[in-house]
Amino acid sequence: MSPPPPITPSAELSPQLATVGWAVLDAAGLREVAGGLGPRSTATAGGPWAAWSRLWDDLPPDRYLRDGGRYRRRRHGSFVVDGGECSSVPHRAHWQPVEYNALHGGIERWFEPLPADLLTDPAWARLLCAGAGIAAMLRGPARWFVEAHMFRIDTADGIGRPTPEGAHRDGVDLVAVILVGRRSVKGGETRVFDARGPQGVRFTLEQPWSALLLDDERVIHETTPIQPADASAAGAGCRDTLVLTYRRGAFQGPQLVPQAAPQESST
Repeated sequence: MSPPPPITPSAELSPQLATVGWAVLDAAGLREVAGGLGPRSTATAGGPWAAWSRLWDDLPPDRYLRDGGRYRRRRHGSFVVDGGECSSVPHRAHWQPVEYNALHGGIERWFEPLPADLLTDPAWARLLCAGAGIAAMLRGPARWFVEAHMFRIDTADGIGRPTPEGAHRDGVDLVAVILVGRRSVKGGETRVFDARGPQGVRFTLEQPWSALLLDDERVIHETTPIQPADASAAGAGCRDTLVLTYRRGAFQGPQLVPQAAPQESST
């Protein structure tokens, strides 16, 4: 059985990332890092983010899966965080080099944009800015190019693969994997390995709005497939996540050139 995640107190986040290159915040810790996002009571474990969960019910299918699966739905958006200000950029393709994603790298993947209800919520910009603050712990102050991915992995066909590309890096500075929720599934174990050696940890994120934070230069990560918790139960189970990536200099693209100034403000 997979162990629970080792939780890092928010006050110890910086030394934890500096030492091992990864950390897990529980929902209260993520709220504390994001700042001003509601009380720490169990009744409001998701803070203002809990209302976002319904948005995962309206994700279109991922048309780019190369393993023939139909288990992934997603949306995508891009932002720039600079000096505490968060701005959206015109909708763009998601692109990764094959060195980081052997399965889906080297192609422009155009996903449907993030929903307006998410982008207009002031808590959204605060969350992205909080991630930029964590990225700055690793690399120092910078202009951060942020990609946000809403994922739903389901078990409608019996199995769903959160990371069909296997253990990987993303080619960025910081990766934040936030668990929005999981329903009627088993599996989905998170595995994090030192990119330079055999050291690693494994655990299963269970608490909504808990977050795995990764120094992408130092560690590789994967999540094992999910299956229905009860094969006889009607309906598919699912695992919903919000993945945020932070990169200095530019978004990843076929040609890495400095990006134009942001066009729209989300603050």
